[in-house]
Parts: sequence; C-alpha cells; structure tokens
Amino acid sequence: MTTTAPARSSSAPPPPSRPSAGRRLLTRLLRWWRQLTAMRTALVLLFLLAVASIPGSLLPQRSLSQNSVSQYFADHPTLAPWLDRLFLFDVFSSPWFAAIYLLLFISLIGCVLPRAVEHARALFQPPPAAPRHLHRLPDNAAFPTPLPGPVALDVVEEELRVRRYRVARRDGRHGPEVAAEKGYLRETGNVLFHLSLLALLVGLAGGKLWGYEGSILVTEGQGFCNSFQQYDTHRSGPLVDSGDLSDLCVDLTDFEAEYEEDLTASSYTADITYGPAGDSGASRETIGVNDPLRVDGDRVYVTGHGFSPTFDVTLPDGTAFTGLSAPFLPADTATMASQGALKLPDLGAGRTDQLGIEGFFAPTGLVSGGVLTSVDPRPLDPQVAIVVYSGYLGLDSGLPQSVYSLDQTQIDRELLTRVGAANLRAGESTTLPDGTVVTFSGYAEYAALQLSHDPGQVYVLGASIAVLVGLLGMLLVRRERVFARVGPGPEGGGTVLSIGSLTRGSAETGPRFAALSDEVGAALATRAAAGPPSPSTEETPPS
Repeated sequence: MTTTAPARSSSAPPPPSRPSAGRRLLTRLLRWWRQLTAMRTALVLLFLLAVASIPGSLLPQRSLSQNSVSQYFADHPTLAPWLDRLFLFDVFSSPWFAAIYLLLFISLIGCVLPRAVEHARALFQPPPAAPRHLHRLPDNAAFPTPLPGPVALDVVEEELRVRRYRVARRDGRHGPEVAAEKGYLRETGNVLFHLSLLALLVGLAGGKLWGYEGSILVTEGQGFCNSFQQYDTHRSGPLVDSGDLSDLCVDLTDFEAEYEEDLTASSYTADITYGPAGDSGASRETIGVNDPLRVDGDRVYVTGHGFSPTFDVTLPDGTAFTGLSAPFLPADTATMASQGALKLPDLGAGRTDQLGIEGFFAPTGLVSGGVLTSVDPRPLDPQVAIVVYSGYLGLDSGLPQSVYSLDQTQIDRELLTRVGAANLRAGESTTLPDGTVVTFSGYAEYAALQLSHDPGQVYVLGASIAVLVGLLGMLLVRRERVFARVGPGPEGGGTVLSIGSLTRGSAETGPRFAALSDEVGAALATRAAAGPPSPSTEETPPS
C-alpha cells in the first residue's frame, strides 16, 4: 500500500533563508570584538605582556648593551642563535611583543571608554529606587516609632547627609522612601586606573615612535656628538629622521670606578663637559649609573667602563706613531681582564704592509706559566699580552669586520702573518724582526655612554602616578547604598521605619551599618521625645 504525503499548505511560512556571506562575516566580527573588549581578555593580555617582558630582564638586550649580547654569543655559541631567532635579544621590538601590545591597546580602548561614558552618566543620576524587600539586604533593621512617616524619613535623610551620602527622596511603588549612595570615587578610581593604563601604553608607544638612543665607548680625553654616524650601536623610532637629533656634544674628561672590599664595583662616575657643537662655553657635570645627565629631553647614562691600552710604534726608519689606543672589551667583569685589537692600516710612504696588534689587557697582571691573567679589577699593575701581525688587514675590502678584533679569515688565508708576541708592563717594548718597536706606554679608561631621547617619558610618569591614584581609590573607597522606607505600625498606630544597606568591595559592613542604625535610632527617640513641632508665629513689624 502506498501512502501519499499531504500537500503543504500554501499558507505555511517558508523556511528561513541562510544569511548572506557578508552578514555572517559581520556577525563573526562582532562576536570577536565583544570577546576582545571584555575585561577578562584585557586582564589576560596584561598578564601575557608581563610574562613576555621577563626574557627582556633575564637576557641582555641589543638596545642596552651590544657588548653583553656579543659576550652571550661567545659564552653560549649553540643556544644564542636559537634565542636570536626568537627575538629574545630584542624583546621589546619583536613582532610577537608588538602583537600582544597592540591587542592589549585595542582591548583597553574597547573596554574602558564605554565604561567611562557609562560612569559619567551615572554621576548625574540619582540613586536607584529601593528594593521591595529591604529585610533581604545583607544589613537591615526596623525601628517602630510614633513619629509620622515623613518626619521619620526626615531623620534618616539628615543622618545620611551628615555622612555625605547623595540622597534622593521619592514616593516609590511600595511607599515613601529614601535612597542614598556614596563611594562613587571607587568606580572613578577604577575608570581612572584603566584610562591611565591606556595613557601609559600610549606614552610608551609614543616614546618608541619618536624616540631614539645610541651607545658609544668614549675614552678619557675624547668625546662624541649626537649623530647616528658616530654611535657604535643605535636605535631610532620609525618617525625619527637624522635631522631630528638634538645638537649635543659630550666630552669625557675623567672616569673613576670605585670598588668594595670584595672587589665588586660600587660606583662609576664620569666627569663630562657638554654643550652644542662649536660652543666654547661648555658646561661641566658629573654623572653616574643612576644619575644621568638630563638636558633638553636627552639623557646621557653611564652603562659600563673598561680600559684602552696605549701603544707607541716606531718603524725602522725612525717614523714614530705615539699615543695609539683602542678600547678593549672586558672578557671577565670580575677582574676586568679585557681583549681588543689595534689596527694600523697606513704606515707611511714606502710601506705596503699593514700592522695589526691583538692584545689581552690585565689591570692587575699575574704571569703564570707564561700566561697572563688578571687578579684584580683595579689597575694596580697593568700588563698586556700582545700578538703582532703584519700583512693585509682587509679594511678596504668592503666586508664588515669588528673593530675589537682582527679578521680571522685574513689570518687563515695567510694574508696576515704573525711576526711577534710579548707580555709587557707599562713602559716595556718588544722589537719585531724587521726592527719595528712596539711599546706599551700605558692605559686610559673609557666609559660606555648611552644617549637616550624619549619624548613620552613625562606622559609615562604622569600616567604612572594616575595609575597609583586610581588603584588607591579602588582599594580604599567603599561603594555603599542605603535605603529606607516607612510603613504603618503593626497595630495601626505609629510608623515602622525599615532600613537596609548594600556595600560593595568590603566584607566588614556590619560595624558601619550598626553605627548608622544606632544614630538613626537615637535621633528617632530624641525627635519623638521632643513632641510635635510647635507652629511658628509671625512677629508684627514695629511701626
């Protein structure tokens, strides 16, 4: 037997059509936007930003000290390249840190601004109406009184206004009532905290976009001017041009390092002169590690120090090169044993060869088994171990090479030939096979200086202070609401005054409400004992 399905009625509604692709995309974007601008998402992103900042404090950063990064590569030749691929030596300029930063920025904007607008509207609105059942509030009390309802509400209103509540009195759906509220500064502090956090991020971003910094090693008696061409390493924001740099020149006149009894450094101080380029009336200043020079938005820091051994080279024909020095980088910060190189590409007319000196400087030297080591970071007995090479340095080959060492490929290709080696004290010399005399004449100290320009630092400071103020408001201020309503007495005589309180942000609400209840009860009893107020009489004005 076959069964025929009944025909669909022509009046039946058609099935809903599938939304268009554009509408589905818009729905997904709105759903994603709600999730991104939720407070929970902002807190998660803030936590991720804090976690992402940890490698920047544990590992050396190129923006702070290129020498420390190079030393880390030398100490960990296998691990360092992998860390570098993850931008862990440039944490705060890495793509993944910028992504977290940008998402947090967008999340805070979408979360805080609507909340600030809503709070601004609430500031001009009266307290909300009292709930129907006041006895269900966490703190409540009832006071039978012979006073009329309006007079009882007058007593409550007076007590609340003395305590600086905002009071609204109205005829509610369940009878005459008083609604009062205070503690708006708690929500104001909450909004201020998040707006200040947003301003803090804006200030940091502005400092990165319009800021710059450069690092350079300056030997005593030398100096530098604020130019990207002079810095050993520099970093600038994408909106910074070389013409935007301030006209500042700094000369290092003297450097002094002080040490504790256990030979740990206690302070670095540098005596400098500074001023615009070509200014004969330069100012003098003494700066330290945590005491930078601040002038016209620029800050000059001392970030480290080292030694620059000085050599004199006398050629066989009598040509003398005196006062040749090069900064040696510390290989051991505990003893300040340092390594470096001095390159002489031009030895004068008639000489086609070039000279390179690799050295190991020991501030307090000790030779054991022919090997020079340093036992103290203070320059008590400066010595240097040098290896001299002659040949082609490769400085004009177009290939980059370090100024702190000779190019090993030139040595491997035998373009540089070892022609001498010696351990020297100050004043001692060694003679090469061709008659060239190399003398270790002494040393000078250098300071690692960093010049930073951050136009957002004032805004960051102001935003940080505002964050603390907002946080104090959130922690110290309570949001409290008090409601009161009058009703007829149980036997039809007098009035019953009901009071309820709701407090946010504090678990200890009982004592405060108990004090309010005691005051209201005492005021009701006093008003009832005084009797009804006597009608006022008009005085006849004198004729």
